[in-house]
Amino acid sequence: MSKAPSIATPVAPMSHPLPSYLQANNLGPWGVYLQQVDRVTPYLGNLSRWVETLKRPKRALIVDVPIHLDNGTVAHFEGYRVQHNVSRGPGKGGVRFHQDVTLSEVMALSAWMSIKNAAVNVPYGGAKGGIRVDPKTLSRGELERVTRRYTSEIGIIIGPNKDIPAPDVNTNEQIMAWMMDTYSMNQGSTATGVVTGKPVDLGGSLGRREATGRGVFTVGTEAAKHIGMDISTARVAVQGFGNVGGTAAKLFAEAGARVVAVQDHGGTIFREAGLDVPSLLRHVANTGTVAGFAQAEVIANDLFWEVECDILIPAALEQQVNAGNAGRIKARMIIEGANGPTTPEADDILHERNVLVLPDVIANAGGVTVSYFEWVQDFSSFFWDEAEINARLVRIMREAFAGVWQVAQDNKVSLRTATFIVACKRILHTRELRGLYP
Repeated sequence: MSKAPSIATPVAPMSHPLPSYLQANNLGPWGVYLQQVDRVTPYLGNLSRWVETLKRPKRALIVDVPIHLDNGTVAHFEGYRVQHNVSRGPGKGGVRFHQDVTLSEVMALSAWMSIKNAAVNVPYGGAKGGIRVDPKTLSRGELERVTRRYTSEIGIIIGPNKDIPAPDVNTNEQIMAWMMDTYSMNQGSTATGVVTGKPVDLGGSLGRREATGRGVFTVGTEAAKHIGMDISTARVAVQGFGNVGGTAAKLFAEAGARVVAVQDHGGTIFREAGLDVPSLLRHVANTGTVAGFAQAEVIANDLFWEVECDILIPAALEQQVNAGNAGRIKARMIIEGANGPTTPEADDILHERNVLVLPDVIANAGGVTVSYFEWVQDFSSFFWDEAEINARLVRIMREAFAGVWQVAQDNKVSLRTATFIVACKRILHTRELRGLYP
C-alpha cells in the first residue's frame, strides 16, 4: 500500500503507511484536509517531526443507533464520534444529522476543529460527530429517540473534561438539551458542561446562536480594512441562510452592505438593489427556505457563482467552491462560513485570480469561541450578559485574525496556510511538550 504523498520530513522507518481511507489521494473531505497539512509542513520547522500526529485521528468511534419508529418497526442508523487531537484540551466539535454523513467527512471536520480551536487559542482539541439520517423524515419523538440512543452509545468517550459536543448541521438547542439530559441520567448527576449550544435555561450562553455569523462578520470587516474595501458599499452573496449565513447577512446589511443574492436548499434568489434581510429572515423562519420570497427574482442555482459581488459567503456544506466554479466567481473576498467549502484546486484558482479567501478555520471560529465561554460559565455557575460575550468574542477574533494576517505577510502565503501554520505549531508544540506515554 502506498504512503500518502507528503512534502514533510521523511517519517522514521518504523512508522507504518496510512490506511487507504486516511490517504491524501482519497479526494473526500479527509483527503482535502491531508493536502492542507502537506502544504503547511515546510513551515513547521523542527516540529515537522510530529506532523504525522495531525494525519491520524486519535480516536474514531462508529456506533449503531437502533430506535423504535412510530409505526412499530425498528430502524438502524449509523453514528460517529471522532476525536482528532486532544493535546491542548478536551475534544470540541459539533454533531450533525444528515443523510450524507460519512466517516471521512466527520474525520475531516474533527481535524478542522483541532486547527480552528488552536487558531483562536482556546484550550480545546478537535472532535466531531454525526448520524447518517435525514432528520426531516423523523417525527419529533423519533428524533428524540435517535438523539438519546446516539448519546448513550458515544457516552463512553464524551464528558465535560473529555469531549464536548455542540450543534451543527440539522441539530439545535433542543438536540443539545436531550444530549445533556441523557448523559446526565447515565452519570447520575446533572452535567451541563457536557455539551454547548444548549438552551439558556439549561446553562446555555447568551449570544451562542449568532456567534458563528458574528465571527464571520468580524473577520470580514477586519480583512476589508487591509484590502481597502468599504463595507458600507459592498455587495454580498450568501450561500446557506441558517444561523451562520443569516446572522452574517444581517450584520453586513446593518453595516450598509447590500445582500444581493442568497442560495439555500430551496433555490437561489437575487435582487440587485439589495434584499430586505430582516424580511427574508422572517420568511425563512416561517417556510424553512428562501424559495418563494416575493421581494426578489429567482435565478438558476448555477448562476449564483457568477453574481457580481464584492463578498461571497459560502455558509452551507463542504466542497461547494470547486475547480468547476472558482473561475467564474466575481467576488474580491470569500469568507468561509461553512466548514471546508473550498477545495484545494479552487484555492489555487482563486489565489491566481487575486481573490482573498478567509478560511473556515479562522472565519467561522466564533461559534466555538462562545462555546468555550459557555463551558467556562457552566463550570463557574456564573453567567455573563450578551454585551460582554459579544465584546469578548470580537476581541478574540480580531486578535486571532491579526496574528494570522501577519504570518501570511511574513511568509508570503495564503491566509489558509497562515492559519494552519499558527494552529499546527501550537498543536505540535503541545504534543512535543507532553511527549509520548507510555
